[in-house]
Amino acid sequence: MTASPQDNLAALYPAHLAEIERRSADALAACGRDTLVVAAGQPHLWFLDDEGYPFKPNPHFLNWLPLADAPGSWLVYTPGARPKLVFLQPRDYWHVVPAAPAGYWVEHFDIATVHTPEAARAQLPQDPSRCAIVGAANAAIGDCVPDNPAALMHLLHYRRACKTPYEVTMLRVASRIGVHGHRAAAQGFREGLSEFDIHCRYLEATRLSEHQLPYGNIIALDAHGAVLHYMHQDRNPPAHAHSFLIDAGGAFHGYASDITRTYAAPEATEWQALIDAVDAAQQGFCAKVRAGQSYPELHVHAHHVLMQAMHDQGFITCSAEAAVASGISSAFFPHGLGHLIGLQVHDVAGLARNEAGDTLPSPAGHPYLRNTRTLVPGMAVTIEPGLYFIEMLLAELKAKSAAKDVNWAKVDAFRKYGGIRIEDDVVCTEGAPLNLTRDAFAAA
Repeated sequence: MTASPQDNLAALYPAHLAEIERRSADALAACGRDTLVVAAGQPHLWFLDDEGYPFKPNPHFLNWLPLADAPGSWLVYTPGARPKLVFLQPRDYWHVVPAAPAGYWVEHFDIATVHTPEAARAQLPQDPSRCAIVGAANAAIGDCVPDNPAALMHLLHYRRACKTPYEVTMLRVASRIGVHGHRAAAQGFREGLSEFDIHCRYLEATRLSEHQLPYGNIIALDAHGAVLHYMHQDRNPPAHAHSFLIDAGGAFHGYASDITRTYAAPEATEWQALIDAVDAAQQGFCAKVRAGQSYPELHVHAHHVLMQAMHDQGFITCSAEAAVASGISSAFFPHGLGHLIGLQVHDVAGLARNEAGDTLPSPAGHPYLRNTRTLVPGMAVTIEPGLYFIEMLLAELKAKSAAKDVNWAKVDAFRKYGGIRIEDDVVCTEGAPLNLTRDAFAAA
């Protein structure tokens, strides 16, 4: 899938590039270097093998230009000068050689096409000591060795949380791609397919191969939904599936979507009622993605709302406040409300206090929250509340004094369903939040 005409990437890109140049100039000043040199990266080989892992480009490289399949290439930027792309196009008859750069962005770069790493090194600055070189260790060529200066990385990561309009468009297209897969997967569940066959339906609908997915698909039927990162994918379908949880995303030029939905079989009406309660709560949390909102406070608020739903549906007998205070809520909702998203699914600097690398701790009792920042316009976050029936956590809860406030008969009846998670990608704006996921489902 490509961007549609109304997305107008060509019109949005110049302002995006100017913003990346500004951030880079400030980051170079922070670390006392003159030139930024960014490696696209190199594939990593398996241990004792000549085969390797799928190539995953450096996100700092992708932040400049939508070139996701250019291993061995480099980006060079000196403030005040045009950025330069050193594009490696090897002479190779064993593999498909990357096509020459083309598209709306090429006019903004000086492009040097080379055919060997040695020729690439000749196009990079001669004195690497005055450069901030960003990349993985295996990207080094000669004396041009990535050193990733901390002051530069902290500033770039902190600011990357705020997306440009160009990046929001990339995320929007990634959401559309993911939604195509989700719709196909939901139909596969209704047809009684196995987890593996549902996964294959997802790949077919998104037109992505497995290594192009932003993360491994979570395709969970029944009790498997209680495994937060379930990736086993049974080949055999159950005799009759009661529930289906899918956490799967799309990718577009390196930008990711992260979408979760949960479904009930037609006869599982009580399970559907709980899904509806989580969905209603989740939409309320999405509506709070506004400038000035503390994300940790929103996370704690989510615990109270979800426990009220558990109380209303007869799972607990105490108040929502008591359930949060006693730790009951953490047994049923053990992960964070969400995280930053962008070039990485769990985008960097979610715990950053400032550009200097200081951090903001998670709230007491909530160690798995991946975003502790206050929301500002441009931030893209996930909102993914959940309720689960996890055997290990329920056993721990049953041994505590708070167990008296749990309706164990009802809990036991729901273990077979696994868990519920509803997840959208939402952008904070100057006004109302932009829900990329709901918009994509509505458009589909």
